[in-house]
Amino acid sequence: MRVHQAATRFLAIFLLLLAVATSARADSIAATVNDQAITTTQVSQRARLLSLERKGGSDNERMRMARDELIDEQLKIQEAARLGISVSNADVDQAYLNIARSLNISTDNLSNVLQQSGVAVSTLRDRLKAQIAWQRITQAVIASRVQFSEVELEQQAAAKLTDADNYDYVLKEIRFIIPRNSNVTQSRRMADANKYRQSFQGCDSAVQLSLSYTDAAVVDVGRRHATQLPDEMANELATLSVGGITKPRVVENGVSMLAVCDKTEARDLTFVTGEVRQEVGTEQLQAAADAYLKDLRDKANIILR
Repeated sequence: MRVHQAATRFLAIFLLLLAVATSARADSIAATVNDQAITTTQVSQRARLLSLERKGGSDNERMRMARDELIDEQLKIQEAARLGISVSNADVDQAYLNIARSLNISTDNLSNVLQQSGVAVSTLRDRLKAQIAWQRITQAVIASRVQFSEVELEQQAAAKLTDADNYDYVLKEIRFIIPRNSNVTQSRRMADANKYRQSFQGCDSAVQLSLSYTDAAVVDVGRRHATQLPDEMANELATLSVGGITKPRVVENGVSMLAVCDKTEARDLTFVTGEVRQEVGTEQLQAAADAYLKDLRDKANIILR
């Protein structure tokens, strides 16, 4: 009896040691970043996430991409810790919720999609944590390094202007509304708008004329420079005189036209310069962030296994 118990105990210990050894082999170290390990399980999980996102042309490419992503993310997390920047679970929860909303699903459904594809929820959450940390590093440290030349920005803005962009307008919008859950069709509203347009005689009588139609509204848009308007609209308005009205356009809840109440020549770079500043700033900030990360990589002790 004692021999049997001893043999059973020995077999249990042997199986436990075998399981530990098998687990160790299954989850070995793929790389270290400043002595912080990245495991093969983390790499394979991230590769599955990349596959779900339809990134990479092959399994081998996704494994390489996954390892590189995880190395970069470890550098970002370590740099955030050095700078005293933290990311809470609530921050990650909100980012996770934002992804679910962008996909028009619940967070539970997002988790189910991941798990059904063999991806642990923690894999996506780890990525989100690193992304948030990097955003905060970018805002706190990197953004201050981006410099603008106002003269160059204005020159780029001026180069973007066309003849149609050199006008200032006072506008009214005439909107033919399609009520929710109504039987009114878009073509019917378009016909009403065209009929209104044929009878239009200027902004002073715009409201009075609209009273002849059901669910028609006249809204004071106010003063707008051409550079504040979509290119197509600015080009059409440039061809109109005071008292003119644009062709009907389909909008979210009906059909809309713009009436020109006043029009003067005016060159204004304010809005275009703002757009150029945003474009240039985004490009320069991305370049500065890439350089910052490269510097972290160059200085780090990264060992691939």
